[in-house]
This record gives sequence, C-alpha cells and structure tokens, in this order.
Amino acid sequence: MQLGMVGLGRMGANIVRRLMRAGHDCAVHDANPAPGQALAAEGARDCSGLKALVEALAAPRAVWVMLPAGAATEGAIAELAGLLSPGDTIIDGGNTFWKDDIRRAASLREKGLTYLDVGTSGGVWGLERGYCLMIGGDITAFQRLEPIFAALAPGRGDIPETRHREDRVSTAEQGYLHCGPNGAGHYVKMIHNGIEYGMMQAFAEGFDILRNANSGRLPAEQRFDLDLADISEVWRRGSVVTSWLLDLTAEALAEDGDLGEFTGRVDDSGEGRWTVEAAIEQATPAEVLTSALYTRFRSRQDHTFAEKILSAMRKGFGGHQEAKTKG
Repeated sequence: MQLGMVGLGRMGANIVRRLMRAGHDCAVHDANPAPGQALAAEGARDCSGLKALVEALAAPRAVWVMLPAGAATEGAIAELAGLLSPGDTIIDGGNTFWKDDIRRAASLREKGLTYLDVGTSGGVWGLERGYCLMIGGDITAFQRLEPIFAALAPGRGDIPETRHREDRVSTAEQGYLHCGPNGAGHYVKMIHNGIEYGMMQAFAEGFDILRNANSGRLPAEQRFDLDLADISEVWRRGSVVTSWLLDLTAEALAEDGDLGEFTGRVDDSGEGRWTVEAAIEQATPAEVLTSALYTRFRSRQDHTFAEKILSAMRKGFGGHQEAKTKG
C-alpha cells in the first residue's frame, strides 16, 4: 500500500523504514530536508512539501502525521485538509489529546475526509521490535489501512498465548487494535502512558531505597552495600517484575552504576497530566499515577537518584534527552 508520512523524527522515520521493509510504498516530508534525503536513499519518495506529498499518492490517499502534539500537528492537518480529496484519510500517530481528535474528526468529516487517531508505542526500538498501535476512528478506514497497521505491529512473536482467549476474534494478539470511535485510540494510549509513569516511579523509588541501604543514618549491622546492576539483572531472570522497563534500567546501571550522565530532571509529555484530568472528570481514584506525575514536577527543582533512574528509562525507550535547566 501507499502511505504519506509527515514528520521524520525519532519515530516517524523508523515507521517509514519498517513499512518499506514490508513492501509498502512511502512518500515522506519533513521541514528538515536531511531525514527525507536519507529515506530517499533507502527507497522512499522525498517530497518538498505537503502539496507535493499529496500529489505523489494515488486516491484514496492516506497521510500519517507524526509531529509533536499541538500547533505543529494542528497546522499540518489543517493544510492537508485543504489538499486532500473526499475518501482520503488523515492519521495522527502522535501523542494528541483525545478530545482534539473528536473535534478534528467532525471537522474533517464535513470535507468527506476520514480521520484515525493512532496511539503509537514502541519508541526508538520500534523499527526492530514493532509498534503497539491503539487505533480510534472510522472502522471502514481502519479496515482499508489494516495492512499498514499489521506491518508496523510486532505480531505474535514468542509471547505465550493468554489463557481463556480461545473464543475471541481480535487483532490484539498481533499488537494492534481498533479501540473504538475517534478519540478512543489516543485515550487508550493516554492511560497507557499514565500507567507507564506509575511503573517507572515504582522502579525508581525501589532502586533509590536499595542504593541508600548503606546509609550512615542506619545502624552499622543493618547496612547493606548492594550492587544495583546485579540486582536489576537477577530480577530480569524469572521475577514477577520482569519487564522492558527493567531491561532498560539494568542496561543503564551496568553501563554506569552512578548514572552520572543524568541530573535527574524528568520532563512529562502531557499524557500523564491528561490521565489525571480524566480520573478527576470521572471521580476515579488514581493515587499512584497522580503521585508519579507530581514527582516529575518536583524533579525539576530537587533531583534524587530515583529521578536519575527515571531519566535513564526515558532515554532508553524513547530517546528522550534531559531538558537543560533554564537560568
């Protein structure tokens, strides 16, 4: 199939590469010409602008926008809406607020365009591991573009089958899922990221306690000089807390047990805030997720080893670099 990709950053470029490996035809555009030129050398069609990208695709077209949520994404979608034809589809694969998806979908529907919001998880490792895709929007558009989603998703792999799912017919086992109408995809991804905040915070606090087990504030006979790199490694082998986040933590600690590369300033993408807002709107308790978000706020003023662990995990899965402190 054909796909246009707008935005060739940490994830957009590798999404294109994974699609081309599966035999799909990709036209690409980025404000920075370098990544488009690199992808052109690998078989993509590099386009000088959105008009050229639309003209490079055959109807019905599908254009995936992979830009930072907010003004950049809004501007690109507005421009594409004026260039595309009825029956074409716009995909937003970034971390957009789900209520914006509902608004956009209604506006684009008036022009005869369909819109899919695709929560995309996989970070900088998605090229090799595949991307977990949470999709909202028109079911017919989803079904037409399903070969794209299937190519991006990791597939069943070697993950054991879940018991009691024998009678379910779903693409979930393949790593992609149509979650519901517009907004549902990004809503599910929002909660996914909120949970991620909590899981990361739990690891961070646990390793901080382990690191301080040799504190001078403790009686001498109750102190332990623990090897965090080895502890994280042994937990990877059969422990119930085994996970990709633990893998990344073990790798960072093996490289530098003090995590000297990191200051401990931890930014947030906005998804954690939206998760807490959703919980407030529903009056649903979310103590762990809320606390994890507030810890990120505090980390920008007072850093601990726990925040260094958080920074190391964020760099590991998403390539997120610590923001430089202003002032």
